[in-house]
Amino acid sequence: MFFFIGGIQPRTRRIGDTPRLCPSCGHYAAWLKRVDHYLSLFFIPLFPVRRGEAVLMCENCGLVFDEEGRTMAMGDTRCRYCGRKLGGDFTFCPYCGKKSGL
Repeated sequence: MFFFIGGIQPRTRRIGDTPRLCPSCGHYAAWLKRVDHYLSLFFIPLFPVRRGEAVLMCENCGLVFDEEGRTMAMGDTRCRYCGRKLGGDFTFCPYCGKKSGL
């Protein structure tokens, strides 16, 4: 008997190599990032399945902005590490397990 372990997994990709000014906290810690989804086999990403939209994620305050600098809706809170949608009462991300509280 032989089993294949595969599926779709998200990967957060940093776009560009210079940080931007965060509209909320004022630190140069906001990066333009995109969450892409890859088809993986045995936890190795093989090829992209879906390309995510670019967002500005601040590593200092944890807020997420669209490309124009507007804060995304509070109901659309995302994990700062994997970029997946979270409820407002999560301290740890249920998808990646990292502390995602703001």
